[in-house]
Amino acid sequence: MKLFDLHGRKAIVTGGTRGLGLGMAEALLEAGAEVVILGSSDKVHEVASGLSTSTSACHGVVVDLASRQQRSEGFDAALAKLGGRLDILVNAAGVQRRHPSEHFPADDWEAVLEVNLTAVFELCQLAARHMLERDVEGPDGQGKIINIASLLSFFGGMTVPAYAASKGGVMQLTKALANEWAAKGINVNAIAPGYMATDMNSALLADEGRNAEITARIPAGRWGNGDDMKGPLLFLASPASDYVHGVTLPVDGGYLGR
Repeated sequence: MKLFDLHGRKAIVTGGTRGLGLGMAEALLEAGAEVVILGSSDKVHEVASGLSTSTSACHGVVVDLASRQQRSEGFDAALAKLGGRLDILVNAAGVQRRHPSEHFPADDWEAVLEVNLTAVFELCQLAARHMLERDVEGPDGQGKIINIASLLSFFGGMTVPAYAASKGGVMQLTKALANEWAAKGINVNAIAPGYMATDMNSALLADEGRNAEITARIPAGRWGNGDDMKGPLLFLASPASDYVHGVTLPVDGGYLGR
């Protein structure tokens, strides 16, 4: 068995048009998987076309993950593009809102929880139903689900109560689903990215004082990027992790250890 080989596997990646989601979609394609990326605009088709290679196809589906109806329809459309088979789900899409907690708008709270937690749960459900219903031959199990948590799954942050609550929920949801599905051949795990140089962290990156403070605490001495997610993602998506269940793996340059 080739531990990290994904040839013949079929994957869906939400939020795959930029940042960490894009890096993880690239990792799956580089390992031989066929991938559908879900994005919120027509840009998803351009990105998917650019990611496709002669050996690994990438497709795009436009989905508003804040809409329950579009989540279901988008999942079905992605499954159809993959020929009716799904082996890997990566829930990488997320949104952020920043306000002092005493003034945090209820609408922003609901928007963040809907995309970052409720959509993750529903897509896990849809993927698991498919994985549990199909006939699977061989020792590789039914499938792999990888959720994207955060360092804020472990601590609270500042001015981001909704994001912290949603990512704490993702870590607990990952454990809960693993408890039920591990014995049925589905691995459910999560990755908790550290401070990453992405659009979501543009405000922190632009704040020279805060940027320097964060960097000083990272033993690796730098912020992370999409390429840093590829190895951990490939591990959790491949047969290498068949006995790994319910884990939230920090990919943070050592931040949590200091």
